[in-house]
This record gives sequence, structure tokens and C-alpha cells, in this order.
Amino acid sequence: MNNSTIADHFGLLAKLMDIHGENSFKARTYSIAAFHIERLEEQLTAMDRSTYAGIKGLGASVASKIIELIDTGKMKALEDILAETPAGITEMLQLKGIGPKKIHIIWKEMGIISVGELEYACIENRLTRYKGFGEKTQVKILESINFYNQNKGHFLYAQVHEIFPSIQAYLEKIFGKGSVWNTGNYYRQLSTLHELEFIIAEKLDTIRQKFQTAYPPELLEETDNSVLYKLNNGLRLRVYAVQEKIPQWLFNTSSSAEFSAAFRERFYPENFDTTVFDSESAIFEKANLPYIPACLRETAATIDRAEKHELPPLIQVSDIKGIIHNHSTWSDGLFTIEEMAKALIDKKMEYLVISDHSKSAAYANGLTEERIVQQQQQIDALNQKLAPFKIYKSIECDILGDGSLDYRDDVLATFDLVIASVHSNLYMNEARAMERLMRAIENPYTTILGHLTGRLLLSRNGYPIDHKKIIDACIAHNVVIEINANPHRLDLDWSWIDYAMNSGALLSINPDAHTIEGFDDIRFGVISAQKGGLTPAYNLSSFTREQFDTFISRRKAAL
Repeated sequence: MNNSTIADHFGLLAKLMDIHGENSFKARTYSIAAFHIERLEEQLTAMDRSTYAGIKGLGASVASKIIELIDTGKMKALEDILAETPAGITEMLQLKGIGPKKIHIIWKEMGIISVGELEYACIENRLTRYKGFGEKTQVKILESINFYNQNKGHFLYAQVHEIFPSIQAYLEKIFGKGSVWNTGNYYRQLSTLHELEFIIAEKLDTIRQKFQTAYPPELLEETDNSVLYKLNNGLRLRVYAVQEKIPQWLFNTSSSAEFSAAFRERFYPENFDTTVFDSESAIFEKANLPYIPACLRETAATIDRAEKHELPPLIQVSDIKGIIHNHSTWSDGLFTIEEMAKALIDKKMEYLVISDHSKSAAYANGLTEERIVQQQQQIDALNQKLAPFKIYKSIECDILGDGSLDYRDDVLATFDLVIASVHSNLYMNEARAMERLMRAIENPYTTILGHLTGRLLLSRNGYPIDHKKIIDACIAHNVVIEINANPHRLDLDWSWIDYAMNSGALLSINPDAHTIEGFDDIRFGVISAQKGGLTPAYNLSSFTREQFDTFISRRKAAL
């Protein structure tokens, strides 16, 4: 059991105690414990248990519960309170914008014990009768419920990516390596998905029989040529039984409806289904086209480019030369700058851009002006020590409500580059959100616009913006647009990459890493960027250190 799981247990206990209206001091104790456990650099399971009580934010009571949890996998205090809590009340914690205090009122005062009842109460405009539940709050709760219901059973690409190898290996073990093909939305590299799809060269009856193990997955649906199962983790697995014309099946199930229809009409108006292809590549070869990877099979425009031999050389993880946008122990990261730099040196990277949080982000230990000076002195010393590897001085500067940045110009001028991001007031209307972002973009010290919409996939919609106007403004003011590689964000969305590139924007795949392990999120940014057709030439983090130095020098000279 890792620290993250242990912290989750204490965090849930604290929230449930608040929902029940229990001792607020004890609830806060467990909440603080969860915060400090999450930030520990060493796993509790690897530490001497006698030291637990002395760890900052813990104490004897918390220490005993940690030991209980590690030894038994359970925490009695949490089990007891869960037993007294309706399942629907616990589920409400998944809704964004509804904290324990509001759930307490919803349960104890309104008598509502499920998300469905809460949705109905919102539709019936019943919540506004209670203190703290105005009309705007009710609308936000209903929006959150709608968003939650739409995304139940959906997974981040990264979550499926983690379990995909084991599922594929299992299918290949049962049916043989030459009989299994991945297809569908995972193959197309969509950011979120609710099904994992495979083509298997077997009869449907045989497939069904081989899935009848001692612990068979739940069968959800059956058609003439496919079966749909629900795995234990909630992911749906669709298996197509195909014994002939497999290349056509692979093409059709891994292309958007628009792409597939346009392609067939243009190159195989009458004989696509009857033509004999020995591979998916042969479909394109016989049409005198270069192979179009599944990630690009979205629009008919891609076919036009392929005919003109203008398909882009898609960016690869190996094209990333430096890691931009990272957080260290100076704010809310878990590793020192030196530890992060050495980890990147081991990965053969050329540079690191440290972008800790600015002072308005007090929740993330944002840097005051005095601490900025201290951090920059440390970076100067490390650059002498670690050369030719280079650490660049940056900041993830909060865009305040009015669009201004979090520091005076003379402070911003001390950084090599400034990443301007929104972290608060995420529910503005489009007019206010646009005004806020445009002012930040127009600030001459803004180098990169971070996680453009503030979205969290499957959790929070981004704030409403006019993407074209924002992209055009970034180009006009020489501002780089971030492709935040955190799999929960992937923001800028892949669907806007093509417009940005064709308009002349420079983008940057950045991990927003808070740990050394977070550097590896770059691969998810690359996967998303490939789907948008990004090439290395348009990606700032693909610049060599010398090119990056030139970029910084020219940018600062223009101030």
C-alpha cells in the first residue's frame, strides 16, 4: 500500500466526518495527515514504524491507524463511518463544487441521499430554499451532476495505457499472437475512452467459450459479430469476431465516420468490401497514398494532405530535448531542483525549466519575491555545477481575476521565461474569461500560456473561450501555447493543434511535473500532439539547448 492510497483513506475519513457533522478538530487532523502523507518522499511501508508519530502532521493516533491500514488493508474508523453513510452520499463527493459541508445540508436538512435525488431536487428548484444554496449554486450542482453522469465509465487514455499490455497479452495467450489486433478509440489515441476494442480472428462461439473462465467478465451485449464485456475495473472490452477481410475491419473500426466515408467514396466507391487486402497498409497503397496512421484518421482534410504528400512527420518522445514547466520543493513539488536536474541528465535531456507557483498560490507554497531571489541564486550555483546541462529560471505565474500577472514587471524580468496560467475563478462566462486571458497574453513578460482552458478531463470542463481568437492573439504577441501533458489535462486539446500550426503558432509539450516520475507524462502529451499532427519544428520543448538559448535571448531582447 503506497502513500497515495494511505492519504486517500485519511482524506475520505476527514470528509465523511465533516459530512456527519462530527468533531471538526479531529476531521481537520485527518485532513492535515492526508496532506503530509501525500508529500512524503519515502514510502511509509519502507520506514521504521516507530518514527510515524514523529512525522510532521501525523501523531500517535494517526500513526496507529496507518499501521492498521498497512497490516489489514482497512481502517476501522473509516469502515465504521462508511457503514453509517448512504452510498449515494459518498458518491456525491465525486461531484465537483460540492464540499462536505454542503453535502451535510443536502443529507441532514434536505433528506436527499442519492445523486439522482439531488438532480431531481435541482430540476425542481428546491435547493434555493436552503442557506448557502443560491440559484447560481444550484445551476453549478446540476451542471456537475450532468457532467458526472456523462462520464461515468469513461477512462483517461493514460489509465487504459497502463492496463493495455496485460489485456493484449491475455488475449494473445488465449487466441495466439497472430490472431489479435487492437482497434477503436485507443488505437486512434483519443484522450478519453469507455471501451477497449480488439479484432480476433475466431468464431464468435469460440470467443465466448474461451471467456468462460472461473471468473468470467460480465457480458453486457452481444451482436452477430461482437461481444461486449465489462472488466472488474469498469472498463468495457469489445471483441469483434472476424475471420475474413480483417484489414477492412481494422480500417473501419479505427477511423472516424467522416474519414472512412470520404476515403471509401474517393478511392473505393464500389469495391472496398470485396477487395482483397493483405494488410491495413495495402488499403492505402492500392489508393496510391502514403499510410495514414489511425491517430490522423479524423477528417477528410487529412486525405487531401495525403494526396499532396503533405502529411506531417509526427512528433515522437525522442524529439523532446528539454523538460519545460516543472515544480520543485520550492513550491508544491516533491523533489529538489538538483534531484530533478540529475534525473533528466540520466535521461539524456539537455535542460530543465523550473516553474514553481507564484505567490497567489498560497495553497501550493507559492514563491514570494524574497524566495524568488533565493531560488535563482541556487539555480546559478547548480548551473555551474551541472554544466553543460542547464536549468532555466521560470515561474508558473497566476493570471489574476482581472488578467494581470502575479508580480511586478521588475520581478518578472528576472526570469528566463514566464508561464502564465489560470488557477482560480474558473467559472467565468466567456466574455470575462476572454478578457482575462487576452490581457495576460498581451503582457510582454508572458512567454507561455499554460493549460489554456483549465480543464480536468472527466472531472471539470474548461472555462469557455474562443480558441481561434486566443491562438491568434498568442501568435500576434509571440506567446507559446502549452500542450499540458498531464493526462488529466492534455490542454491545448489536440483538435486545435492543426489550426495553431497552420496559423504559425509555436506550441510546447510540457509535463507540469511535480515529481521525477511526472516527467514521463511527456509521452501522453506526445500521443495527444500526434493526434493533432504536431511536428517537432513547432514544438518548443524539441528545441536543443542552443536553440532554446537563442529563443530566450530573442524573446528577452524584444521586451
